[in-house]
Amino acid sequence: MLQPENEVCVPDTRLGCVDGAGTRAAPPGSFEPRHLATLRVELARAMRPRLGGTVESCAGALVRARGLLGRVGIGDLCRIEPHGDPTATSLPPFEAERAILAEVVGFDADGVRLLPYEEPTGIGYRARVAVDPDLPVLAPDRSWLGRVLDPLGRPLDGGGPLAPGPRSCPVMGRALPAQHRALLGPRLALGVRALDLFTPCREGQRLGIFAGSGVGKSTLLAMIARRTSADALVIGLVGERGRELGELLEHTLGPVGRARSVVVVATSDQPAMMRRRAAYVAMTIAEALREEGLSVLLLLDSVTRFAMALREIYLAAGEPPTSKGYPPSAFAELPRLLERAGPGTGRGSITALVSVLVEGDDTNDPIADTVRGILDGHVVLDRKIAEQGRFPAIDILRSVSRAAPACYAPEERASVARARALMARWAEMAELVQLGAYRGGSDPELDAAIRLRPALERLLAQAPDDPVSEESPFAALGRILDEVGPSTT
Repeated sequence: MLQPENEVCVPDTRLGCVDGAGTRAAPPGSFEPRHLATLRVELARAMRPRLGGTVESCAGALVRARGLLGRVGIGDLCRIEPHGDPTATSLPPFEAERAILAEVVGFDADGVRLLPYEEPTGIGYRARVAVDPDLPVLAPDRSWLGRVLDPLGRPLDGGGPLAPGPRSCPVMGRALPAQHRALLGPRLALGVRALDLFTPCREGQRLGIFAGSGVGKSTLLAMIARRTSADALVIGLVGERGRELGELLEHTLGPVGRARSVVVVATSDQPAMMRRRAAYVAMTIAEALREEGLSVLLLLDSVTRFAMALREIYLAAGEPPTSKGYPPSAFAELPRLLERAGPGTGRGSITALVSVLVEGDDTNDPIADTVRGILDGHVVLDRKIAEQGRFPAIDILRSVSRAAPACYAPEERASVARARALMARWAEMAELVQLGAYRGGSDPELDAAIRLRPALERLLAQAPDDPVSEESPFAALGRILDEVGPSTT
């Protein structure tokens, strides 16, 4: 029964020892089967008295509740009872299963502000609100590979309940201390020639893919998911189109890729709290797999929609808008999420590839600029290259990997440097050549760049369903450069 809002409730200890969370503990030194221990936890949860209050107002998605001040803090979860039977003469028992989950995002003298994880349909004035202390942690397990779940940890694939892992992890956890992190690992093959050649990635690195809408960032992430050599994949679809889930599972991953992947989905029609939590749940699962010593590839699509969810949340919480309408806390939360990726304390690592949707193809918009400063490199997809028909539309000269110097063997480094120099020379003089104002033989370096361009464009072009070539991309690049001839500088 929900307690009066001014009454302080305490756990009922009549049936034995109850810990600080209200869970009945087994006597010291005793052994219980796992199912019996689970039953005890569920029984203790059912007996636990509920701290609660009532709904004072609801504007849009923001709910204000009375009776919770001093009992909850920022990030705590509550359940809001939807409108009940208007003909009832007495209050029925509080049914948590029917209640709407919400999170505390702010408070003041007038009450606590809550944002629901679903549409606030049915919430009425003076509706009961109960504190729910059980949801903020997650217990990922290696058996989750091959599964699809929502941001609340509920399976979406019809494969039955998820087996809990041995350790509970806070979803809104903190990054490992910098002094305890291992160094970046060896080069990780991503299976995309343009990336492996010019923007290589090491195990534990964080790389951003920056592009406007419709330029191919999701397709590029799908290619990487299919071809990477990582041990396990964790894929977070944050605010994406609903149809993309089926395409990812059936066409991109296939049975083999799906068996080594965990997919967390929050589509664009879901509330901001679900979209935000999807990114954190994907990161938490990746951390648990890293602790088991796996090389984990985390694909997050997209960080921009995660930031848009943050904007909705913090504006509703009462923060003032700043750059392009984003409150200050939205920029502060981005590193809290992204810094959790990277090497662990042992053999495992999280290599994070995150997509960034740039508004109006402006790679210097506030979110893109902030994310670029956090990550260890960035890949820029260019709309003009896409319009010319070359996919993936990676702008090689504007893409940088900060871990590249340690990725190359000496002969590979020389080939890549030579190719970059010739591409830069072509970009500098392309307009002059296309206008017919350049006479061949005047500049040997430009002549070499002109000869290189067709073969290099063929090497960089790669369709998602292209078979994997047996020839190393570095060997192919070296062969093309041999045909062009040595440098004249």
